[in-house]
Amino acid sequence: MKKGTPDDPKGLIFEAYRIEGITKAECRTIFLDWALSLPVERDTGASLRALLAQYDKGDDHPMTQVMTEGKQGIATPRRRGGWRARPRD
Repeated sequence: MKKGTPDDPKGLIFEAYRIEGITKAECRTIFLDWALSLPVERDTGASLRALLAQYDKGDDHPMTQVMTEGKQGIATPRRRGGWRARPRD
């Protein structure tokens, strides 16, 4: 994938892989910005899978780790707490 694709509109993931010495914490920040920059109609899970297929080269890059964690989080949505999650009589 190149900078400015439908799966990476701002090129954030593209640039993250080009930064030498990037930390996992920095990758999490970039990942959050990426997720917020996707259009609402775009399937986040599909975009994430496409980006992982493109960039996962089997190395231990922090962005790959963050995206893999994100993919697992998307795959298993959980209900939030609050009054709606409590059992009713």
